[in-house]
Amino acid sequence: MPTMRIHFHGAAQEVTGSCHAVETAGRRILVDCGLIQGSTQDEARNRDPFPFNAAEIDAVVLTHAHLDHSGRLPLLVKSGFRGPIYAHPATIDLATILLRDSAYLLEKETEWVNRKRLRKGLRPLPPLYTARDLNVVNKRFRPINYDVDTELFSGVSVRLYDAGHILGSSIVTLTDTRNGTPVRAVFSGDLGHRDAPILRNPRKVTEADLVVMESTYGDRLHRPWEATLQELGSALKEARENSGNILIPAFAIGRTQELLYTFAQHYDEWELGRWTLFLDSPMAIAATEVYQHHVDVYDHEAAQLYKSSGDLFKLPKLHFTRTAQQSMAINRIASGAIIIAGSGMCTGGRIKQHLKHNVWRESCHVIITGYQAYGTTGRALVDGAPHIRLWGETVRVAAKVHTIGGLSAHADQKGLVDWITAFKNRPKVALVHGENAAINRLKEKLGEHSINAVIPARNDTMDVT
Repeated sequence: MPTMRIHFHGAAQEVTGSCHAVETAGRRILVDCGLIQGSTQDEARNRDPFPFNAAEIDAVVLTHAHLDHSGRLPLLVKSGFRGPIYAHPATIDLATILLRDSAYLLEKETEWVNRKRLRKGLRPLPPLYTARDLNVVNKRFRPINYDVDTELFSGVSVRLYDAGHILGSSIVTLTDTRNGTPVRAVFSGDLGHRDAPILRNPRKVTEADLVVMESTYGDRLHRPWEATLQELGSALKEARENSGNILIPAFAIGRTQELLYTFAQHYDEWELGRWTLFLDSPMAIAATEVYQHHVDVYDHEAAQLYKSSGDLFKLPKLHFTRTAQQSMAINRIASGAIIIAGSGMCTGGRIKQHLKHNVWRESCHVIITGYQAYGTTGRALVDGAPHIRLWGETVRVAAKVHTIGGLSAHADQKGLVDWITAFKNRPKVALVHGENAAINRLKEKLGEHSINAVIPARNDTMDVT
């Protein structure tokens, strides 16, 4: 009889919708409950019933706050879940922000969809969830810190380790000790990029019977940090010589804070005093404030800087623009502004307004600092499109577009291999959270290290004894 049985309900042979159910000691524990993101068809699956009875889930453990790991928690509660949701305190703070923003966007999106449905004579749909649903979710959060064993049920405990991906991101170890010999299942969550700013490197774990590991960048290596910083500095220098504005689409959590921190570190070298900086994203501002409250998870360099200055993101000419009126005022600035705004792939948010007012100017520079999915406006810019579409209007792209590699928040292939080979024994390995090319290439690479990983399909199960 297995001590643990793992059900792979999400992020199996795809990147989003992380959700793994663990049966042990007669209990059911969910590791993550994420939104499915991507095409319209993919996102429509979020309305499907869960492949389990939500009322029978006894607890949830959350690896980190990103919506592809946390975004269906309100649906889980609406479907009957009544247990605790365990997570690192920083994850709880960030998840509260992200879920609130998600609820707002889902309500707006549903209004738009329903207008089209009503014109076709179809019944309107309710939003997946609303801001009112979040109150119940927030009451179920239970904070647990890194490196502390927390008993979930008799004989079953959880321990979190720093994953180094975003603030509060965690590697989850579930341990069943009922039979005397511990049985451990380790979930990597999303592993961070080694030596990234602010956060510590992903913690090496050495003992497991099964490891469920992400494979997002299992088929590639990141550019070295030094080369990445040189590239960013060169882009800023070129923009300075052109006397225009700089637009930086950035993910609100993680990437924005890394940019602000890096700007502070290179303020004089990159002559940033010549610019006025705007962080034009209410969610990114809120996330930045959360980062300031969790000094305990900083790496040594960031912790020392905070100790000496009291502010990790201290920049003399940085403005936080929270209101729509403040954001619109930026559009009257023709040159000398660096504008960091969401969304990171230019699919929504305030960056679209700034593109509308600037991207047709030859003096404008757009600095792309993150992955741009196919079909997004950001990807069109990266691919050199001569025009982009904004609210049905065709806008000429005259701006210089810089694509900065190496700023990923995910471990690359080498980082993933280094992490999994640190286990003392040879545990079973299940690869999740990856597109086909990445996940299959990582499986091949692990085979070179005598690790025979499996690639579960959605709703597959694995037993651990």
